[in-house]
Amino acid sequence: MIESLDPAVVGPVLERINPADAGAILDRLGHERAAALLGRIGPKHAASVLQYLDPARRDEALAALDASKAGLLRDLLRYAPETAGGMMELQVVTIPVDLTVEEAIAVLRRAPRQALYYLYVTDRQGKLVGVLNMRDLLLASPGDKISGFVRTGIVSVPAYMDREEVAELMRQHNFLAIPVVDGEGRLVGVLRPDRVVSAAQQEAFEDMQRMVGAGGDERATSPVGAAVRKRLPWLLVNLLTAFLAAAVVGLFEGIIAKVTALAVLLPIVAGQSGNAGAQALAVVMRGLALREILPDTMRRVVFKEFAAGVLNGVIVAAVTGVAVLAWDGRPMLALVIGLAMILSMAAAGAAGAAIPIVLRRLGRDPAQSSSIFLTTVTDIVGFATFLGFAVLFASRLT
Repeated sequence: MIESLDPAVVGPVLERINPADAGAILDRLGHERAAALLGRIGPKHAASVLQYLDPARRDEALAALDASKAGLLRDLLRYAPETAGGMMELQVVTIPVDLTVEEAIAVLRRAPRQALYYLYVTDRQGKLVGVLNMRDLLLASPGDKISGFVRTGIVSVPAYMDREEVAELMRQHNFLAIPVVDGEGRLVGVLRPDRVVSAAQQEAFEDMQRMVGAGGDERATSPVGAAVRKRLPWLLVNLLTAFLAAAVVGLFEGIIAKVTALAVLLPIVAGQSGNAGAQALAVVMRGLALREILPDTMRRVVFKEFAAGVLNGVIVAAVTGVAVLAWDGRPMLALVIGLAMILSMAAAGAAGAAIPIVLRRLGRDPAQSSSIFLTTVTDIVGFATFLGFAVLFASRLT
């Protein structure tokens, strides 16, 4: 049906839907039809859509486009979507450094208004030299060279900088725009704050999904097959870790058979330590994302979360002990669950902080299923400490 619709109608629709879904639609069309629709989409969104096509289909679609649009898209496709180059706007006005004031003003008058962010100055090779102040330009004599007014040493970002670092830089400096340069210092584009904020939000959503084992690029409208492919491997990993926790419980089958109350209380210990670990994980993930945690502060952060786990564990253990004593009447059972609560919550706090830090040090995404690894630690430690203390004090419990 979509093949029979006017590209002028379909194009704006594709520009408003998820790039992955738009790519799936184009993948079912002929390359000429796909090119006609891409021609109706803005360059940024079109490049994002092309990322989801097979290389062969992508080349066919680009070949069917007019040369100027195809060249623009190829420039954008050189950079991954999560980099500064993948987020930048290619349309930016530059002023050659050897112009006079009169010539520079003439350049600005011909420039599209939407491309005027700052007055960037480049040399004849396109390398970024600096920026001009509009007031200085307007008050100067027409015959003066602009090189005398250029402010050098401006902040720029390399095209391959990760979007998290770009977002942090934008937050620190509060710029209207940041110039993007290639490896040789040539100005290749400019970053707008709204684009960076949107990318930062996207990164946060992807991290949230990865933490629980879902694909970072999965959407609510993704096909069932895609959801299964992204989630199933981590579900199987979670199943394996669940068997490990179950094996720990199995080691204490004898004491559970003698003191059936232990089976009732097991989920309390595991659940409470799991919550404590999740709190530490969330705080440390935020610290890593905002560059608040530096290499020389990592150990201090882990120790801080361990200490918080101990202190919270003492208070929670006291409340739990009173509740268990009122329910069961055995002081020793209240002591066992209290000791287990302190140790398991302390371990959970340390693990919640250490897991994303270790993943970062190993060069991995700290959000990649951190919660699955954390659940494994909290379950095993919670079960082992609670049942271990129960064995230690078995004579007083039975």
